[in-house]
Amino acid sequence: MKTEAAAVTETGAVGALTADHQPVKWRCNWKVEKYLGDDLTANPFEVVEEEGNLLMYGGASCLWECLIGNGTGTAAQTLTYFNNSNACLGVGDSSTAEAATQTDLQAATNKLRKAMDATYPTHTDGTTSGAATVTFHSTFATTDANFAWNEWGVLFHDEACTVMTSPQLVICVVNPPLDGDPD
Repeated sequence: MKTEAAAVTETGAVGALTADHQPVKWRCNWKVEKYLGDDLTANPFEVVEEEGNLLMYGGASCLWECLIGNGTGTAAQTLTYFNNSNACLGVGDSSTAEAATQTDLQAATNKLRKAMDATYPTHTDGTTSGAATVTFHSTFATTDANFAWNEWGVLFHDEACTVMTSPQLVICVVNPPLDGDPD
């Protein structure tokens, strides 16, 4: 029996324009790399990249509050920073439509949060377009989240808390065919 692992990366960018009544733009690009087994040094057998994910009201509020200095590094607080100690990527199998008011993954039982890989999230400070990006990265092993990934997001480690982004796409990670050909 073949097993696989997946590494998930989500990158978000926020931009503010100075013209009258221009809304803040949220652009999110995400990528899932699928590997045979837990060997992440091998080339992935499939890479799925897309654009789009909904910024939740709670996540937007946390961004703005932290911007004006009201955040904290202490876990389980309303305005906890999305840093390596507190942020995670979560997946679940609920097919409930996303709504900006959601505060958690919608799956009743099949959901899993994975802590950030070492050194993530990352951001490069500066005044170029690359400075408008933050990258969150978690690794799901072959024994993790073996269900349809119908929802996903950047979340805090705590249950039922502020969600930065919400489900929008269906990603199903399954074992490859038994003949060993991942295509």
